[in-house]
Amino acid sequence: MSLRRAKRSRETNTELNITAFMNLMVVLVPFLLITAVFSQVSILNLNLPGTGAPQTKPDEPPKALEVVVRSNRLEIVERSTGSSITIANTGKKYDFEKLNEALQQLKASPDFASETAITLLLEENIEYDVLVQTMDAVRLMKSESNESGTKVITYGELFPDISIGSAPVLGGQQGGGR
Repeated sequence: MSLRRAKRSRETNTELNITAFMNLMVVLVPFLLITAVFSQVSILNLNLPGTGAPQTKPDEPPKALEVVVRSNRLEIVERSTGSSITIANTGKKYDFEKLNEALQQLKASPDFASETAITLLLEENIEYDVLVQTMDAVRLMKSESNESGTKVITYGELFPDISIGSAPVLGGQQGGGR
């Protein structure tokens, strides 16, 4: 009889418990999906010079426009010549209409007629909404016309290729109490 009992105890049926594995998958799958989305957003497309023959240096530097967003003004700077246009704030708000008009005048000049790139440089603590409004003012131009008594609004491109960076620190703001 003892032989039968020993044989029965060895032949126990066990089921596979996958509850712990399912709990792991419930946590792991959303985590992997979220990180995959963020990795796509952080990809930067860079245009690097080729490895071909060395390029000759151009006679004059390329034209490059920058819009510097400071806490109290907007500045349009042409990098190669160093010329700039300053647009002061009206009250506590930025004057994006004047910025757009100044960029339209620059775009109408032959130097910038074919340019599509511009760089936005922002000081620290500039609100995100200001960045978005600056991008809108830089990217599109709005023109209104009256045709047969009807007001017609058309939109065109100014500088659609926008790069974003940090504004250079002004000389009077450096140090911070050292």
